[in-house]
Amino acid sequence: MTDIIAADIGGTNARFARAKLSARNVPTLGKVRKYKVADFPSLQACWAAFARDEGDDLPKAASIAFATAIGRDVIKLTNSSWTIRPDTLDEDLGLTQMRLVNDFEAVAHAVARLPQDNLPLLFGEDRPFPEDGGVTVVGPGTGLGVAMIAFDDGEPHVIATEGGHLDFAPLDPLEEKILAYLRDKFLRVSTERIVSGPGLNNIYKAMATIGHDRVMLMEDPELWQAAIDGTDAFARAAFDRFCMCYGSVVGDLALAQGPHAVVLAGGLTQRMRALLPNSGFHRRFKAKGRFESLMATVPIRLAVHEEIGLYGAAAAFREKK
Repeated sequence: MTDIIAADIGGTNARFARAKLSARNVPTLGKVRKYKVADFPSLQACWAAFARDEGDDLPKAASIAFATAIGRDVIKLTNSSWTIRPDTLDEDLGLTQMRLVNDFEAVAHAVARLPQDNLPLLFGEDRPFPEDGGVTVVGPGTGLGVAMIAFDDGEPHVIATEGGHLDFAPLDPLEEKILAYLRDKFLRVSTERIVSGPGLNNIYKAMATIGHDRVMLMEDPELWQAAIDGTDAFARAAFDRFCMCYGSVVGDLALAQGPHAVVLAGGLTQRMRALLPNSGFHRRFKAKGRFESLMATVPIRLAVHEEIGLYGAAAAFREKK
């Protein structure tokens, strides 16, 4: 077993845990400790607080997921003053081995290692991941996270992508009008302008403008709550359209990456879980012309784990030989 520290660093919260990795990089997490990013001037200070709370000497290896792009000289978190310099971070934290990943890349690593009980089937045929081929991992949140797990003789290889920035493709007259409305705001309309947390509000406002409907403007959390609870009919109508667009986008991504299996991830999809079966999601996912019968068989699963970011960060670790 390999002992490491797993960390999941967002703009609001930072989570840490000791993790033990099996020979196949399947993690077992220890006690999870959560800290408010705003309470600390830097990642180093927050790391020191975690070390004090643990009480024992920490492992000298770590895998850290950040809620932002990786691969830059400086990592800057959204809604945070923390500045991370990857070239010196291992020294700053007293580490001898370190892996840095994007937060959604970590989610894909988690999916590749989660037991079947944590991947309940939503649609399609109940069959395992392929021995050879791609699995599409998608999760709407602040944006639209997209990754691929490429299996080679049963061994998973995670490939981070920017699939959420593909152009949105409307499929009916209403979506043509929604696209035209959003082009006035954004010029180029990517899929995550519609299939994401803020995307529901974009749809809501577009539909109200198109139909000349008087609606109450709401912040994203309030709108999502009203849509899921069904307390606002127009919010629910926008949500229904969201589900249709979500299905279309996921179907396109699955075709592009290999229609073997799909895993939906993230808190928003878990909140939608009870409503998805009766929505237009799967009908739109399947609606791929000559490939419709194939798409109907593709297993679509939901990733369920209370600390999927930490679990995935741990699973992403690669020990240096």
